[in-house]
Amino acid sequence: MSLASLATATVLVRAGMLEPVVGSIVDQAVRNIISLILVFAALVSLLLWFVRESGHATALKQMVLGGLLGAVVVAAGMLRIERVSGDLVPEFVWRWAPSRDRLLQARPAAAPVADAPAWEPTPADFPRFLGPAGDLSLAEPTLDADWATRPPRELWRRPIGAGWGGIVTYGEHAVTLEQRGDDEVVACYAVATGEPEWAVGVPARHETVLGGVGPRSTPTVREGMVYTTGATGWLHAIDGANGRVVWKKNIVADLDIDPAAHVAAVAWGRAGSPLVTDDLVIVPGGGPRSARPEFVSLVAYDRATGERRWAAGDEQISYVTPHLATLGGREAIVAVNEARVVGYDPATRDVVWQFDWPGHSNSDATCSQAVVLDDRRVFISKGYGIGAAVFELGDTSPARPWTLREVWHETGSLKTKFTNVVIHEGHAYGLSDGILECVRLADGKRAWKGGRYGQGQVLRVGALLLVQAESGEVVLVDAAPAKHVVRGRLAALRGQTWNNLCLSGRRLLVRNAEEAACYELPAKTADVAVIMAPSQSSLR
Repeated sequence: MSLASLATATVLVRAGMLEPVVGSIVDQAVRNIISLILVFAALVSLLLWFVRESGHATALKQMVLGGLLGAVVVAAGMLRIERVSGDLVPEFVWRWAPSRDRLLQARPAAAPVADAPAWEPTPADFPRFLGPAGDLSLAEPTLDADWATRPPRELWRRPIGAGWGGIVTYGEHAVTLEQRGDDEVVACYAVATGEPEWAVGVPARHETVLGGVGPRSTPTVREGMVYTTGATGWLHAIDGANGRVVWKKNIVADLDIDPAAHVAAVAWGRAGSPLVTDDLVIVPGGGPRSARPEFVSLVAYDRATGERRWAAGDEQISYVTPHLATLGGREAIVAVNEARVVGYDPATRDVVWQFDWPGHSNSDATCSQAVVLDDRRVFISKGYGIGAAVFELGDTSPARPWTLREVWHETGSLKTKFTNVVIHEGHAYGLSDGILECVRLADGKRAWKGGRYGQGQVLRVGALLLVQAESGEVVLVDAAPAKHVVRGRLAALRGQTWNNLCLSGRRLLVRNAEEAACYELPAKTADVAVIMAPSQSSLR
């Protein structure tokens, strides 16, 4: 059985998922593994029949058997898996071919930055994971949906280091995380041209067969400072104006976490982006470690100095970004831990509220954010046959922590494996095992399901959805519960794309593990500034 088969089998056994092998809640990856097992079993059965039961000559049997075994040995010696899709379909390359990220410069070439002016914010900034409000929603611009008549215009395209994080913008600057050979790099580019402005690297490399290569989190920019968390635990605070490292911290070392055990427990690389407050940078913790508690859910560092200020929670982390939200009239830091969703008091770090949400960070991992819908309800979703649910706050007596009760749970809905949902006018929109789906939040009933986009991402802009397909294509879809309506398509990138979209004004920035590009989207509003873009450039 392949590594992918073993991993999926582990998911099924550990999560107790007997249901996902039948019916509509079957994960596409599970279907692929089952199909592979059945085909393999059929071929082995046919081979055994040929060797043991057929009437062919012994010499012919030996020749066929030897030829097949030789072909397997040669293939294993000449091919390796470069990456695996979200549905566990492998991509093979020659074993001697270097990883694509190793073909790039260690760091993107950039002119030295001396006395550059401080970064200034603009209304078009997309400064953190999932957008300005952290909810995958933008009110403006009002996009023109007629892409047939007014198609998006490519402004620039360039090669980029590996990684699954998104791009953020602040003013005219775009920042992202990349893997370039043995260095994990924080890279800054000019939004208008794609030209490198500065790069900061640290010796670190994350690579797995199923998860791919490179960092998987998205930077956070606040007041001109760039904060990033790498896949192996490096936390950086960088002055955006000049690329100077103000401070950096290895979270794994700082918390005295066993690195090898942590890699085994958080198998796909640390993915939570920094939550930056007025004076703190808050990130997921991890474990196991030699001290007690064995696991740390959250850790906070002084925003100015990088000194550790506090740690909270005693549960293993998942792949979700902490965020601030208010529930029951109390603000809390919302953390989706390995098997529980918890709201922590920002002042005391005590647990304010919590509810169970099953998962293991080395198998059926949780990657989707918990969304506070209003003062009493929380929405959560994930793949691996778990689906979507809404929990509601019940008793808010002085006893702590508050426990939320389940309002509804639909195992066949919004199976968001690597992605998050958009909440809009009483409905949730998301990629459910690769198919776009609209679900009513009041009761979990499906409004519609349509379009196969793979394990991609979504972003709402007004009454439209930008869907980043796993294939690299960007599709414009109505954010309406009536039906699935496609308005336009854009061949934005080439190759597997798990990265989130970034929209800065009318400029759409997209990236995957090989290239980044910027497009000007057509808009209806007359008050959007016209972008004077350079001529299109080829990969350079």
